[in-house]
Amino acid sequence: MRVEIRFAGFGGQGIIKSGIITAAAACLYAQKNAVQTQSYGPESRGGACKSEVVISEEEIDFPKVDVPDVLVVMSQHAYNEYADNVKENGTVILDPDMIPVEMALKNVKVFKVPATKIAEELGRKIVANIVMLGAFVALTNVLDKDALKEAILANVPKGTEELNIKAFEKGYEYGKSLSSA
Repeated sequence: MRVEIRFAGFGGQGIIKSGIITAAAACLYAQKNAVQTQSYGPESRGGACKSEVVISEEEIDFPKVDVPDVLVVMSQHAYNEYADNVKENGTVILDPDMIPVEMALKNVKVFKVPATKIAEELGRKIVANIVMLGAFVALTNVLDKDALKEAILANVPKGTEELNIKAFEKGYEYGKSLSSA
């Protein structure tokens, strides 16, 4: 089993943190191998960024994502750049409020998760990435829900654990509602 995941959006959305949490969940709490890489533009906020994670039962001999099995995308620019480069029968999870213009994608499953809106309803737009992680787990079953929760608790700022777990659960519930529809 080798699963390639790409998180993409813009700086300040927690894209890099999403990759770090996912890789930590795989390695530390799910006893799998994982590697995480990241890249971002020269801007610290607002510029394009991506975080890629490879998860495998076997040793990982190549740490880069070539064509992802799963794309979690949170900006129009990132969507335009990466949406048409997902494995056949792969999964695209997008925030429709951040991606108003979609293209027709063939041979992939597309799920729309209003993560930013859900995060705003929780009172903090900054947890939209954690909402997306919840939906990601519910829709892909790549990792166990509890492994992600443990990784979130270990990687978010002290004092924000309750908010982040609430955001994760909201995303998970939303993802489950989409997968059963």
